[in-house]
Amino acid sequence: MNKIEREDLLTYRFLSNPTESPDQKKLCFVVSHCDKEENRYCSNLWIYDKASGKAPFQLTAQDKEGSFLWDDDDTILFPAIRLEADKKRVEAKEIFTSFYRISIHGGEAKKAFELPLSVQKLEKIKDGLYVVMAGVDMQYPDYHLMTKEEKEAVSKEKKENADYEVLDEIPFWINGGSFIQKTRTGLFLFDEKNGSVTRITSPSFNTGVYEAAGDRIYFSGETFETEPTYKDNLYYYDLNDGKIVPVDESRTYSISNLFWIKDRLILLASDNNSYGINENARFYELKEDGSLISLFAPYDNAIYSSIGSDCRYGHSMPHKVYGDTLYFVTTIRNASHLYALHADGQITPVIEKEGSIDGFAIAGDTLYAIGMYDGRLEELYEMPVAGGNLAAVTSFNTDALKDKYVAEFEKMTIQGATTDIDGWVLKPIDYDPAKTYPAVLEIHGGPKTVYGEVFYHEMQCLASEGYFVFFCNPEGSDGRGDAFADIRGKYGTIDYDSIMLFTDAVLKKYPQIDPKRVAVTGGSYGGFMTNWIIGHTNRFACAATQRSISNWISMYGISDIGTMFSIDQQGQDLLDGTDKLWWHSPLKYIANMTTPTLFIHSNEDYRCPISEGIQLYTALVHKGVPARMCYFKGENHELSRSGKPLHRLRRLQEITEWILKYTK
Repeated sequence: MNKIEREDLLTYRFLSNPTESPDQKKLCFVVSHCDKEENRYCSNLWIYDKASGKAPFQLTAQDKEGSFLWDDDDTILFPAIRLEADKKRVEAKEIFTSFYRISIHGGEAKKAFELPLSVQKLEKIKDGLYVVMAGVDMQYPDYHLMTKEEKEAVSKEKKENADYEVLDEIPFWINGGSFIQKTRTGLFLFDEKNGSVTRITSPSFNTGVYEAAGDRIYFSGETFETEPTYKDNLYYYDLNDGKIVPVDESRTYSISNLFWIKDRLILLASDNNSYGINENARFYELKEDGSLISLFAPYDNAIYSSIGSDCRYGHSMPHKVYGDTLYFVTTIRNASHLYALHADGQITPVIEKEGSIDGFAIAGDTLYAIGMYDGRLEELYEMPVAGGNLAAVTSFNTDALKDKYVAEFEKMTIQGATTDIDGWVLKPIDYDPAKTYPAVLEIHGGPKTVYGEVFYHEMQCLASEGYFVFFCNPEGSDGRGDAFADIRGKYGTIDYDSIMLFTDAVLKKYPQIDPKRVAVTGGSYGGFMTNWIIGHTNRFACAATQRSISNWISMYGISDIGTMFSIDQQGQDLLDGTDKLWWHSPLKYIANMTTPTLFIHSNEDYRCPISEGIQLYTALVHKGVPARMCYFKGENHELSRSGKPLHRLRRLQEITEWILKYTK
């Protein structure tokens, strides 16, 4: 068998956003891949018409079509900048989004219309009428109504002020998106027949989610001036008279989604009172009087997939309504499945298979799923809605792994600090039980995510380099209900204990691992835990900490989720003092640290800002501990998952060479 190499990443294909046509006969989905020469991702639309008896075929070829909607049974609508004149307008900082139409039966895409908005989402609610979510700059709230000359004046003013940011609210920036000072997400109507754009929400209103239902558009969100509460009000917009009607202005719930099912509005929401901001959302039904929200169907697992992998690209909806049934992806233990919420409140499984379901759609009597199963990369699968087995429709990634060593998952369940803990071990290539090997402990982010039996390029590369790779889901992970995931105020205690207990169990079960040649790595929460580990034990030969947290006090003020996350997860506000925030900060334990450590951070990571890594890196160097900082420009918190291809390869090179240096 051949090794999996770092550059094999460039051969992988990533699938996303399976969406059925209005007539429920055809499917459109996105296929993406890495382009090494241009150091970017290429995405195109594909069509599958099962009734035709033909294989899925590629519809677009510009390599820039990553989002779309069905305009009718045979036509796709997608945003694009294709005309040279439009490219110049973009360079001039004009705000607009142009849409193209293309027939699935062939022919060139033609420009359909453009909106004077930075469109985030477009949805057709009736012929010629669309609901639009778009970014709103509160300094120019009526930009969409401005003349050409007025827009040119705005562009000139923005260029003149490009070197300045004046802040008076938080959060003032967002991961990878630079400054968001005085910007909101607004809701609009677009009438293609006359080209009119009508504002629904006020300039200071930040829209959460919406759902079109007959002559109403229900939507959630809040108005704020300096800091959001992250609790939503609920309204509806009447298409007949253009009025907004309050439904619930109590700001009781954080609303994740809205669904219209047979004249009933269902909310996916949480009050966050029992388990904080990470509390799983639940289903609620809006009562007939419109004044109260009552519990509809309790469910104690995440209603999305939180299975980690570095082999995805693009977005898919985790829940959709078909008829009187709401289908949703849910994370259970170490896998994500597809479940159905029926009109009578019953919840039943639809797809239960170890692995990850990354997107789904129903067309006619067939259910389609994009999944990562059986140690394979993503493919499109199908099965009868009535039930049956999943069958692969595509083979995009068959050749990518052909004759390659893909390490199998060897599951271990141990007793953790407070309960049982699941984990896995991957054996190295050409494994010989008579030999000894180095190993790498991987720690996931979140902490409310999970590892599962899903292909991970980074781990498979390490296994092909001759390493045992092991990883687990300690307390704080997803998939086992709110109580298991709740480690507020406990960071570095029961989670650390469980990870160390799992490490002990792996070394005991696999004596072929040399305990003096074990490395540790992780990103985000996994980076925090890596930092914590090197301050509490010197058992690891080296560490690679990525996009990490080292100081909860500084994290509070500079992260795009700083005040919200730090207060919620550590239980202390700076106004109350800093003792607890500092106790949970890895930097506090610098005197104990002797482990050679690699730091990987990105300068546009505003989730775990680069200053978090620099603080600990500086302290280690000053102390004389071997340390190395790899600083990625133009990247953010998503470097390992959707960073530029060449940057992802360099990241893997840095990690591998650092670990090789201290373990081989």
